[in-house]
Amino acid sequence: MSVFDIIIKNGLVVDGTGAKGKKADMGIKDGKIETIDGDLKDAESKTIIDASDKVVSPGFIDTHSHSDLHVFAEPFVSPKIRQGVTTEVIGQDGMSLAPIKDEYISSWKKAMAGLEGEYEVEWTWRTTGEYLSRLEELELGPNIAFLAPHGNLRLSAMGLDDRQPTSEELKSMEKLLEKSIQEGAFGMSTGMIYPPCCYAKIDEFIALGKILHDAGAVFVTHQRSEADSILDSMDEILTIGKESGCRVHFSHFKVAGKKNWDKFPKVMEKLDKSNKDGITVSFDQYPYVAGSTMLGVILPPWVHDGGTDKLLERLESSELRKKMKEDIINGIPGWDNFIDFAGLDGIYVTFVKTEKNRNLVGKNLVEIGEIKGKDPFDAVFDLLLEEENVVGMVDFYGKEEHVVEIMKRKEHNVCTDGIMGAKPHPRLYGTFPRILGKYVREEKVIDLETAIYKMTGKPASVLGLKDRGVLKENYAADIVIFDPQKVKDTADYVNPIQYPEGIDYVIVNGQILVNNGKPQPAKAGRVLRFN
Repeated sequence: MSVFDIIIKNGLVVDGTGAKGKKADMGIKDGKIETIDGDLKDAESKTIIDASDKVVSPGFIDTHSHSDLHVFAEPFVSPKIRQGVTTEVIGQDGMSLAPIKDEYISSWKKAMAGLEGEYEVEWTWRTTGEYLSRLEELELGPNIAFLAPHGNLRLSAMGLDDRQPTSEELKSMEKLLEKSIQEGAFGMSTGMIYPPCCYAKIDEFIALGKILHDAGAVFVTHQRSEADSILDSMDEILTIGKESGCRVHFSHFKVAGKKNWDKFPKVMEKLDKSNKDGITVSFDQYPYVAGSTMLGVILPPWVHDGGTDKLLERLESSELRKKMKEDIINGIPGWDNFIDFAGLDGIYVTFVKTEKNRNLVGKNLVEIGEIKGKDPFDAVFDLLLEEENVVGMVDFYGKEEHVVEIMKRKEHNVCTDGIMGAKPHPRLYGTFPRILGKYVREEKVIDLETAIYKMTGKPASVLGLKDRGVLKENYAADIVIFDPQKVKDTADYVNPIQYPEGIDYVIVNGQILVNNGKPQPAKAGRVLRFN
């Protein structure tokens, strides 16, 4: 008689390949799926889960996560585990914690705080391998996969200045990328709107793309523009893919700003043409019409030259503030001007560093000006200066019809792009259940099997995960059990810190972390390494 650690009985097994679900029992032993059988009624286990009327799915894979620092404060990562995420991909937008050099740690900590908030963590690592080993010491809830961030490669090779690399500096970046992949990175991320990534030209990315191609790793990009210059921006990324031969993956794919919505058909045409041209393209998406990032992105690119310390110096200058306002109002060719496409009234503060400005969290930039009794530009410049650029934001830019059309495409997989904060974007808590509730059950945009494929098997193939993303014998037992009639997101923009409903069990490497809807933290997750 077979004996298992966990038996899951009577569930509808949707395996993550896109195939139709089938009724089956599942036996789990030593962290792996040992068998998927029609009936395990004669088998024994100390834990038996009755999944009648429930769906048994692979654990969800979040291909765009910002838990790089948060895992040190809360390694369980409850906003993700409780919505069914069993693997997180960090190192996004060209900005993370490794590799790093001693002389840039202070400035880079400030840059990271602007994106992810402040955490009291001693940066004891310098290389990608050392950072990943440090993560392995934590009592991780989800598994963690890492992308080598282009910004870290660049600052380690040549600092934070706005200039082009010498041939030796470019070789240094290439070697750092090779080393990061050898130490476990699944690819490289870029944040082409964030310094220092935004200073790089296409030749730099093509050279690094060739390293990725040779390793079989993926080029993941927050492209240079998602708004006015999106068509040119896509051409740049697709050229990088074509010239280097590497696979390209667009982060949080969208068309931003009402005045740019007419570009949407041409954006879709470019995707279609890339398929015909043999360029391997994929992208992820969060299912909302608003985004979230650091408030500092509203400042023109030149303000960021040299890092956060230089940025703060410039904010102290009345003359430079005048120039900032002019550039924001008039625009700069090729620059994604968030105030232009979202509006002062469409950008809301999500977190700040100090108690002094805590009352501004949840307010838009017009309201902040009114509260401060100032022109909204000056009020926001003051806020960024007082908070040392450690301010988060939500920005409304999108159109629901675009969300739906993007979701239907074959290149698509789901992500949260969730950023922690006092009043975060609701995607942090609700993305995956929102897909299953709103877009599968209620609106029938995609069917259940397709949705689960886009949350599991598809992202696993994009990353190159070998034993996850699919329910298959000898694969890791990363599993979600949910009620297809009840699953839904409850987080919204007014009250974003709310856990979803209908996620009954979450299992990571054979350990139950959500049991009948209740969290039970344990050291279950692993640091996954490429190849």
